[in-house]
Amino acid sequence: MTPERVVITGLGAISALGAGADANFAAALSGQSGIVPLQLPFERQRPAMPAAQIRGPLPDLIKRAEAPLFDRYALLGWAAASEALAQAGLSADADAVLRDSSGVFWGSGMGGAQTVEAGYVDLFVDGKDRVRPLSVVAGMNNAAASQIAMKCGFGGAVNNYSNACVSSAQAIGEAYRHIRHGYAERVLAGGSEALLTYGVVSAWDALRVLAPLDADHPQRSCRPFARGRGGLVLGEAGAAVMLESLTSAQARGATILAELVGYGASNDATHITKPDAGGQARAMRMALAQAGLAPEAIGYLNAHAAGTPAGDLAETESIKLVFGDAARQLMISSTKSMHGHTLGAAGALEFVLTVQALRARQVPPTAFLDDVDPECDLDYVPLTARDVPGLRVAMSNSFAFGGSNAALVVRDWS
Repeated sequence: MTPERVVITGLGAISALGAGADANFAAALSGQSGIVPLQLPFERQRPAMPAAQIRGPLPDLIKRAEAPLFDRYALLGWAAASEALAQAGLSADADAVLRDSSGVFWGSGMGGAQTVEAGYVDLFVDGKDRVRPLSVVAGMNNAAASQIAMKCGFGGAVNNYSNACVSSAQAIGEAYRHIRHGYAERVLAGGSEALLTYGVVSAWDALRVLAPLDADHPQRSCRPFARGRGGLVLGEAGAAVMLESLTSAQARGATILAELVGYGASNDATHITKPDAGGQARAMRMALAQAGLAPEAIGYLNAHAAGTPAGDLAETESIKLVFGDAARQLMISSTKSMHGHTLGAAGALEFVLTVQALRARQVPPTAFLDDVDPECDLDYVPLTARDVPGLRVAMSNSFAFGGSNAALVVRDWS
């Protein structure tokens, strides 16, 4: 059987940059940061800590009676998924044949972290002898994937990926394979994360990988590839793509936004937290081989770069390993400088921004990069977006604690 081509027919996103994929891309293009001083929901706080936090109300998309079933991460997931679903021209009242050939592949690193923390507060702070009755079904790591499938009415496979920072990139890549080999006609893929709780943030702080707050300019707290960069800034988000076989999309008359042409996945197999350039390079090479493209075909790379000293340097080295002489002509940027590191949602959010960059022929910048680390010596599109009329193919990288790496290659549809 000839493998199916896999196209993108819908995008959705919500993050500290705004609600909606277009709002996120507009903010990223303008170099606008969503990073602010962290405000936690309970009395305990972590002062002088930056976060890419969504401060406004979330879209009102569920019934009041459903609220106990939805952790914040599931709400963010459904906000993004419903946008992608609508753009694709699909709905929950579609015929049974469509529903049965549609699935949901979702990613989250921490799952229902706010529900879990609320339970601990109930038990150990407020002295209650029980937690909320629906804590298990709201807090489980597959809650968002399951709720999205039910809201969409999709009766195909529902797969949940929890692989730290590659979770949603892996969900998209495995959905691509699922469609390519004929297991489904379409998959709503992405991820969501709402990890800004006292316990989770404190655990990350103990690792000593978080950036300090820039007290004068909080939005500048995350500075990938910069000299003296201080670490990553945690954020919350949801992002989704509707992936579909070309056959299905054309039969429906759907608007095709772009084509997903390559996916590579690897593991460093070296260290639980220290990144390995060789492992990262393997994922990128696999994605290029799947796409049947030479490295010089890639015009833009949305880097994983979270702003850690070791991570940004390792990614620079891995890009050089893969792209060789073409690395000097490659445009690279880290949008985490604006939306922070959204952990399990990061791969999907950055992939959505990468697809939009292709469509707009505009590359978002690495914000606040006014003092580049001399050891990070590639073109990181500092400070200002670029118009790139000839942009046709792009890559998005995601790397994770545990050593997992994922790379996605997307081509324009014109």
